[in-house]
Parts: sequence; structure tokens; C-alpha cells
Amino acid sequence: MNSAQVDAYLFRLGVVRPPRPTGEALRELHLRHLRTVPFENLSIHLGEEIVLEEKRLLDKVTGTPRGGFCYELNGAFAALLTALGYEVELLAARVYGDEGRLGIPYDHLALRVGTADGGTWLADVGFGAHSHYPLDWAERGEQDDPAGRFRLVAAGPDAAGAGDLDVVRDGRPQYRLETRTRVLGDFVAGAWWHSTSPLSHFTKSLVCSRVTEDGGRITLGGRTLTTTAADGSRDKRELESDEEVLGVYRERFGIELDRVPAVRNGDRAWPATAPGRRPRLAGDRAWPATQPGPGP
Repeated sequence: MNSAQVDAYLFRLGVVRPPRPTGEALRELHLRHLRTVPFENLSIHLGEEIVLEEKRLLDKVTGTPRGGFCYELNGAFAALLTALGYEVELLAARVYGDEGRLGIPYDHLALRVGTADGGTWLADVGFGAHSHYPLDWAERGEQDDPAGRFRLVAAGPDAAGAGDLDVVRDGRPQYRLETRTRVLGDFVAGAWWHSTSPLSHFTKSLVCSRVTEDGGRITLGGRTLTTTAADGSRDKRELESDEEVLGVYRERFGIELDRVPAVRNGDRAWPATAPGRRPRLAGDRAWPATQPGPGP
């Protein structure tokens, strides 16, 4: 990542380059990312290619500009943090689903970040509704955040913390985090599955969501616009015209589209590609949009 790319990224976040890679600077970068770069799965339903390579991720976040889901958002954020001098490790996780079942391997990508002032943090700007600030990696007690009360709970055989960790929000496990370091290419299969499988909630629904300046959240799920205040109160309304939908993408999320994305799934075959090629992600028929839960 070169200096111009760093400057472009920081410009989008609305922050100046931190003089040192400290924990306090990481907190600001983390929150600004959640406020300005939306969690969204629009590429899946616009027939756009998803490629887990640093240049492509940076082009999407700083050039288009757009957002993405976990692999894209945390992958791009990792590149930025590394360029700013942080020690960054990519970690794999499996998301808790219905009835407490864990999802597929490489279900989610999160970051372990070391700072110049001696801290180690769990950073995650790609899990939909999650902590606004990084979580203290070494702390096993409760950690209060504007988004809730979090805990990192040892889930593996080693009670000292060398095994897996469950990330818990308000008493409910969100995902199980492996502590072994991964590389971005390890997540290609997970990204492909979430982008193509009819079992993935990302192929069944449209979502675009970000944290608001007052600590709430704004989400466009299909044509349903949901505004959640910091106190948890919600306002929902249905958008009737394509022009209104495109206006919300543009004015509330900073995303300029030439057409309204429609949920694409159904009877399509999973794409068969030659080795080393990423499939283009498009489908054959529309499927009614639903409001998804958090995910990769």
C-alpha cells in the first residue's frame, strides 16, 4: 500500500494520519470506518466480481467508493493499519447461527492488532452490528461499548487463552475466533460460498448499513430503510420508487449506483471456474429481499 493510497483511505474516513500507531488512534480509525464505509453485499446482486486481493479491495473502498462484507472491509482495513505501522494479523472465525450452530470454516475475517503503546486489540469493522471500538484482546471480563457489553471468552482446551475465543455480545455468542494467523487468500473459499450458495443469507437478501454520528445505525435492506437511534428505538419506512432508493444509497451511504440492485438467487448453478479464477457473481431470477442478521 503506497502513500497515495493511505492518504486516499484516510481522506474517506475523514481523519488525519496518526503520528504513531497507538491504541487511541486505532479507536478513532475503527469508529470512523464504521461511520463512513458501509457494510454491504451489493456486489453479489449487481453481478460484480469479488476478489480478495489488496489492490482490488483498496480500489473498491477508496476509488468507487463502496463498502463490502467482512472479507473486504477487514481485508482493506488490515492493509491500512499495516501501512500506518500497526502489527496486524488476520484471524478466521465461525459465526453462531440459529440454535447456536457454528457456520462454515472461514465464515468471518477479523483482525488482531498490536499497537506501539503495548496493547493488543480485536478490531472488526466487517460484522454488521458489532462493537464501535476495538476490544482489548487480553481482557476476559466485560467490556462496555456503545453497541453493548462484550466479552472474549476462552472456548478451546487451554484456559490460558491459547485456544479459540468466543466473542460474546450482551450475553450472546457472536462468533468463535481462531487464534492462528491466516493470510487473505485463505478466505477465498468462504467468500465464494457466501457469495454464491443459496444457503448463504447474503445471496437471499440485500443490505447496506453503517453506524451514524449519534451512535445509532442506518440500514437499507432491500427497499426498507431502518433508522435505529442510540437508545435502540427504530423507525422503518418503505421506499416506493427506484429514484428514492438510489437517492438513499447516494445521500446516506455515499454510494453512487446507476440501477437499483435486486436480490438474485434461485435456480442458478454454482459457477464453475478454471483454477485461479474468481467467479463473477450473478444469478438468474429475483428473490424477495429480507432483512439479514450480522455476518461476515
